[in-house]
Parts: sequence; structure tokens; C-alpha cells
Amino acid sequence: MSLHGSYDEQNIFAKILRGEAPCVKVYEDEHVLAFMDIFPQSQGHTLVIPKDAARNLLDVSDETAKAAIVRVKKIARAVAVALKPDGVTITQFNGASAGQSVFHIHFHIIPCWKNQDIAGHGATGQADMEDLKALSEQIIAAL
Repeated sequence: MSLHGSYDEQNIFAKILRGEAPCVKVYEDEHVLAFMDIFPQSQGHTLVIPKDAARNLLDVSDETAKAAIVRVKKIARAVAVALKPDGVTITQFNGASAGQSVFHIHFHIIPCWKNQDIAGHGATGQADMEDLKALSEQIIAAL
């Protein structure tokens, strides 16, 4: 069940996986790639994308889903250790009506602080790449 479409090999996350588009990498193994969101909803917003070509969670195998969530947990823990937020939101959207804007399965790890609202996606504009690199280094050190 793809929720309104087939997988597009030209989506930005597929391009990142093939090395055709840049990213600020946080973690990579045979199952997933994690990198900083360039349109962060909060400082340290990290994306985890399974390497399987699938539009959303409904399209991936159980094995991919299991491998992905184990890594999401590992990376979320590193984000929490490195950045010391008051909480961490983990989200995953399936279909445009649910808020999905890139149609490759992915998870958002969004650090949250008291008295600071999470911005809408893209609301703050594109992040400074040097800032993202510094944040990624903190998270990598906590892995």
C-alpha cells in the first residue's frame, strides 16, 4: 500500500543515498543513513532514512521497520545526550495528507526544550551548514 503513488527514484533522499546530493551525516550503516535536517524544526533536528526504496512505513518490510526503529532509538538517545533537550519528539508521516513531504520512508528526531515551540517544517528557512556540522559532531560524539 503506497498511499497514492509509486516510489520516485529522483526524490531528494534517494539522491542523498546515492551520493548525488549532499547531507551533513550523523550515522550510517547497512540499514539506515541519519543526517541533519536542513530545514530544522528545532536545533539538532535529525532525520533517519532506511536505505530500502519505499515511500513510507506501510511499504517497507518488517525487517526494515525493525532495523530502522532500533537505529532511531540509538540516534535519539545520542541527540538527547549531546544536546540535553527537555524532551525528544520522534515522528514518521505516511502520505501527503499526514504531512509527508519527501516520499521516501523517514523518521524525524526533534529535540524539544521547555518554553520553546517546535517550528513548522521550513518555517525558519534553511539552516547554516556550519551550524549543522557542529551539531552533527556533538551527536556523533555521543554515539
